[in-house]
Amino acid sequence: MADDDKAKLNDLLTTCAKQSASDLHLAVGRRPTLRIDGVLVALEKEPIMTPESAEAIIGAMLDTEQKARLLKERQLDFAYSFEDKARFRVNVYFQRGYLAAALRLVPARVKTIEELNLPPLLHDFAKLSQGFVLVVGPAGHGKSSTLAAIVDEINHSRSDHIITIEDPVEYLFTQDKCIVSQREVGSDTVGFHSALRTVLRQDPDVVMIGEMRDTVSISTAMTASETGHLVLSTLHTNSASQTIDRIIDSFPAEQQGQVTSQLAATLVAIVSERLLPRMSGGRVPALEVMIVNPAIRNLIRERKTYQIDLVIETSLQEGMVTLNRSLANLVKNREVSLENAELYSLNPAELRILLERA
Repeated sequence: MADDDKAKLNDLLTTCAKQSASDLHLAVGRRPTLRIDGVLVALEKEPIMTPESAEAIIGAMLDTEQKARLLKERQLDFAYSFEDKARFRVNVYFQRGYLAAALRLVPARVKTIEELNLPPLLHDFAKLSQGFVLVVGPAGHGKSSTLAAIVDEINHSRSDHIITIEDPVEYLFTQDKCIVSQREVGSDTVGFHSALRTVLRQDPDVVMIGEMRDTVSISTAMTASETGHLVLSTLHTNSASQTIDRIIDSFPAEQQGQVTSQLAATLVAIVSERLLPRMSGGRVPALEVMIVNPAIRNLIRERKTYQIDLVIETSLQEGMVTLNRSLANLVKNREVSLENAELYSLNPAELRILLERA
């Protein structure tokens, strides 16, 4: 029976890879469902999942230790490799007492900045020797792929020690000019915090933190940036200005003054990313890019983040771009529809004004 469950799981994973889906969802009461170009598509040929079939198929991915952790913690993050053909980032969880899972397909090869349709400016981040670079945006909008592209460019162009701390490890880097140490929470380190506490003792040049989770990860990132390291990470925020506020506000009031000064001194850039449905099929990124210049550094110190958008808008020559300007360019180039651009815009009225001026 276990072999049948494994075969069923493999069929679903093969279908996911063949249809270029980004995600596979398994949940009781509905058919296995793919996310293709941002849209959920149920696999009509598959039966509706029962509690038994969901438990069997999801269980086929888990070893004894993982099953014990799942029962104790009621959710589990891990990476799953499928016959060396594909790799998935998996979250298993309970909903209404039944097992469910979301599997994110991680491409076998790390794509380059050009292949991801990202601006050439991002190559500059791979040349930095120190500082703090953040890629932000909603879940499922390309943050991990963008970060991986920058890290892999460093791997192929410099002789450095790169340490990644991830939960779970997503992209597997093939070591080239760099030593790449990829540490997975749970298997390579007991916890996220213990890995962060010891990372500076491991002689890194570049540190990639899979996600900024709390004040401990933010503090570690800023301290590492201050002491001559390049730190790259992600955060679930909507814009550069919101990211700065979120970082500072996550600390107690008595620490916020020091954190504000640290952030102003270490932050180099924030890239905010959205993936939009492309009119010709697939998805295309829209980006807000903020490079920390003296004006922005002062605004961070003075907690005037509400003025940052204006500085970005008036600093095009430095390579900065607002999300609305990026969206407007995609609409003008007939890559995305106006309706979708407005859907992803944080200020649709301003977007329409930009398009009218064009």
